[in-house]
Amino acid sequence: MIKLENVTKIYPTTTVALRNLNLHIKPGEFVSVIGQSGSGKTTLVKLLIAEERPNKGSIAIGDWDITKIDSNSVPFLRRQIGVIFQDYKLLPKKTVFENISFALEVAGERGQHIAKVVPQVLDIVGLHRKKDSYPYQLSGGEQQRVSIARALVHRPKIIVADEPTGNLDTINTEEIIEILKKINQFGTTILLFTHNRDIVNRLRRRVITLHNGEIAMDQAEGKYIL
Repeated sequence: MIKLENVTKIYPTTTVALRNLNLHIKPGEFVSVIGQSGSGKTTLVKLLIAEERPNKGSIAIGDWDITKIDSNSVPFLRRQIGVIFQDYKLLPKKTVFENISFALEVAGERGQHIAKVVPQVLDIVGLHRKKDSYPYQLSGGEQQRVSIARALVHRPKIIVADEPTGNLDTINTEEIIEILKKINQFGTTILLFTHNRDIVNRLRRRVITLHNGEIAMDQAEGKYIL
């Protein structure tokens, strides 16, 4: 599903963000990627969604070699990869339903398809009763659930969750993780980038630890030990 071979990313300041990274993630895995600030987590996220390109090495996602992908193909790639950010990135003047449907509209989907899919993803995240609410009327946890629903509308094979619980309290954090686990049970590959020690230790799933741009540890049922 995801394969990185000898991936190196160096920024113009000669900062080596990732160094000869080799990584293989199988379809349907739930993988936590951890590491302290400066370890390379953010750079890895940007490479996976083709926001940036490596200086060396190859990145394959399914049948895509995203190190060679042209700019016109990037939107199609990103429909295979749902991305969840820490800061939600919701449109403040659109309702929950409109925020989610907008992701389909920009992809050229028809109204009939939108009317079918949006309620389905709202049910998955438990927000069908909030479909007419605006972001300011929602709690932080509810806003993050909207962003998860938006990430699901294209039925992606992969979800990249970049610090999705960073702004949430313990209760909302647990709810978001339970939703990600449910999505994973559907067969979707989950990559969870996090600083949260408790989440990683409770998940008891595969843990990849980055340190200075390299993989320091890769544990089948790991713990956050930094």
